Amino acid sequence: MQRLSGVPHSVVRFPPPRTVVESAAAQGLDIAQVTKAIIVRRGEDDYVFVLVPGDRVIDWKKLRRVLGVRRLSLPERDEAEDATGYVPGTITPFDARHRWPVIADERLADQELVAIGAGERGVTIHLSGADLVRVLDAEVADVTRNPQES
Repeated sequence: MQRLSGVPHSVVRFPPPRTVVESAAAQGLDIAQVTKAIIVRRGEDDYVFVLVPGDRVIDWKKLRRVLGVRRLSLPERDEAEDATGYVPGTITPFDARHRWPVIADERLADQELVAIGAGERGVTIHLSGADLVRVLDAEVADVTRNPQES
């Protein structure tokens, strides 16, 4: 992972989890520290990675506003794999097949420690939220909501 050269980080391995809650517990983290990397389709062959804290979900209205588009969608499994080089559940912007833009929810940027998938089940990278944003050249914006909000 070339972009992590010189950035304080650690690679953590644990039994592959079934849920983000299991992932957080296995790593000894709060669920908000576990970063979900989601690939979103803006148009044909046009995608963006959205980094979402584990305790939140994408707020589609906010994300459309940030991206300046009217429509967004989630790609099917095969399409997501073709776009990223990773099977769903292991998707990460690091070493993805294409360097798609990255939008990081603002709640991640200030975290002292976050975990993001390293491209295989049960393997994550731990680093500061600020370093994650910097190494991925991510745009930081409010693009999520609490899942209990309607």
